[in-house]
Amino acid sequence: MNLAGKRVMVLGLGVSGAAAARFLSGRAASLLLTDRRTDLDHAQFPDCDLRLGPENIQWLDGVDLLVVSPGVPPSTALMRAARDKGTPIIGELELASRFTSAPLIAITGTNGKSTVTTMLGEICKAAGLRAFVGGNLGAPLIDAVDGGFDAAVVEVSSYQLETIERFKPKVAVHLNLSADHLDRYPNLDAYGAAKARLFENQDADDWAILNRDDPQVWSLAPRLRAQVMSFGAGQPRQRPAIWLERGALHYEIKGASGALALDRFPLRGAHDLANAMAAAAAALAFGLDSAAIVRGLAGFSPLPHRLELVAERRGVRYIDDSKGTNVGAVVEALAATPAPIILIAGGVDKGGDYAPLCGPLTEKVKLLILIGAARFKMRDGLARAVALQCVETLAEAVGVAAARAVAGDTVLLSPACSSFDQFRDYAERGQRFQELVRAL
Repeated sequence: MNLAGKRVMVLGLGVSGAAAARFLSGRAASLLLTDRRTDLDHAQFPDCDLRLGPENIQWLDGVDLLVVSPGVPPSTALMRAARDKGTPIIGELELASRFTSAPLIAITGTNGKSTVTTMLGEICKAAGLRAFVGGNLGAPLIDAVDGGFDAAVVEVSSYQLETIERFKPKVAVHLNLSADHLDRYPNLDAYGAAKARLFENQDADDWAILNRDDPQVWSLAPRLRAQVMSFGAGQPRQRPAIWLERGALHYEIKGASGALALDRFPLRGAHDLANAMAAAAAALAFGLDSAAIVRGLAGFSPLPHRLELVAERRGVRYIDDSKGTNVGAVVEALAATPAPIILIAGGVDKGGDYAPLCGPLTEKVKLLILIGAARFKMRDGLARAVALQCVETLAEAVGVAAARAVAGDTVLLSPACSSFDQFRDYAERGQRFQELVRAL
């Protein structure tokens, strides 16, 4: 892909867009950078044509390529105009894949992507590989170009997959699918179709790792050109596969079989074990040996804001699961947390259905405290399942929870919503929760 002298527009200058801009600048492209925000520092983008504020479709005149950030919805004026003009549109992920020589291990799914990506990074490290770990988690893949990596382990979102063309992972992992981002997609099928693009460029030399316990994910298997390996809790009907049996991960792949000990794996929740199976399956498909997989899983540390114990005060445990930004993640968090629970949830509604929470709420939650912009919609959908109270802010919610909790209770922040009404992201929300708890 020759970029020298090409007029390239980068639409959206968040982490991904800014990284793409830096890369393109180093490849002698003529850059036009745009963002709706007006407070960006021009000094960050020297020698570039920077245009901020409301979009103007005339900016596309003379543009040879549009590189769009994943957070920019396809319905924006510039995106629609570019499609009408036939201007090529790719994202930073696709751009990076054109230039990186490292074989790709890509992970998608509604929940668990960051955890499995990090686990695989630890396994690669234990195997002695120099691995890039990033994508939708942390550093953009474009930062791996020219890095001399043995492998690139990347978390991939549905938003990023919307704009791929040739992106081709050596190993592609699909963890699960549940309702999320329905403020961007018209329905679950459309969201699932975006996720499934992860496999579209693979061939028979590649591997697809699928969750056989998730019917929507497993239904992809007959349509894929890649070799399929499944993971799941129950005994598999076909091989290659990995499964949990008598406290170890058993596998069959490429004519080999064995068991991976879990004695030193630090987590025991059902979703943790599913994540470990997915990571181990991907590592086996990539050709890593079983001893390295065992060492890598043993060295894994749980990520921040994922069922993170913050403190125990007067017999009450406070747990930060701010990363639980959809209903499926909250169901997992409730399953992993002993009752009785005081659950703090709410934020910005993402268009999904809260009904799947009703059963777990009735079974394990003694009080649901709802915050933020979505609190009244959530109240209307969940009031029949549990005692609840609506407040506006996270600080109010922590105060109510502390007043109502007694020894033996767990106060769990697991919002089922995004954070953008009151916080920059889920990490800032989780950090604020931790500050409030420690100040009690």
